[in-house]
Amino acid sequence: MLKRQFIEAMVAEDVGRGDLFTRISESKAIRAYILAKSDGVFGGREYLEAFEKMYNLHIEWAIEDGEAFSKGDRLMDIYGPSKIILSLERSLLDVALHASSIATLTNKYVKAIEGTGVKLLDTRKTRPLLREFEKYAVRCGGGLNHRMGLDDCLMLKDTHLKTIDDLDSFMVEVRQKIPFTSKVEIECETFEMVQRAMKAGADIVMCDNMSLDETRKVVAFRNENYPHILLEASGNVTLETILEIAETGVDAISSGSIIHQANWIDLSMKVE
Repeated sequence: MLKRQFIEAMVAEDVGRGDLFTRISESKAIRAYILAKSDGVFGGREYLEAFEKMYNLHIEWAIEDGEAFSKGDRLMDIYGPSKIILSLERSLLDVALHASSIATLTNKYVKAIEGTGVKLLDTRKTRPLLREFEKYAVRCGGGLNHRMGLDDCLMLKDTHLKTIDDLDSFMVEVRQKIPFTSKVEIECETFEMVQRAMKAGADIVMCDNMSLDETRKVVAFRNENYPHILLEASGNVTLETILEIAETGVDAISSGSIIHQANWIDLSMKVE
């Protein structure tokens, strides 16, 4: 969804048929600001700048996407008519809160594997109609996006594989029908499935819910026989386990929890 459409829908949801406060108040030029009431990593600036243009506001920034902030920091000053700023207050805060909360948790995972060379990826476990926004928030936290949808990478999961009788012949047909630049990833739960997937010509192999020992075995097999194939680990990834997984030698680790387990931080708007 385009930023403008996303923002218009968000504001329409909150304002409804009209902010009742605007009926009884006179509009005046004010300065508001967003205050951090907890520590975090910021996300949401791209969207807040879109608000700024759409509603003729002026924002003076004290922070960039991806920068850390501390409790008590003043993140931005917002100038404009009081009726507009007050009507947009919740929408502005929700954008900053939602994006910054995901960015904050993502950054913890990124720091946990710092120095390993392993990339942290998100998944398609996003809230309906919020995928573009939530994956943007992951990037703010230092993570990388996995595929945005079914159209930019062919991923054969266990459910797909149940419908394929001959993986080798299927992959020949795949290469004739999908775009030349599209990659094929195959989800594997066992070492035997990894061998089949690599032989069939996968570009990426996912080690799904494998033990650390089995993942190391896959890495060694890849390195010896198919060094061009990328390895992704997924399943039961937590802040406590992610470093051990990274040290197996995979190229990337994917986790849906960096989005769906992100707890909201605390930001507040004040008016001077």
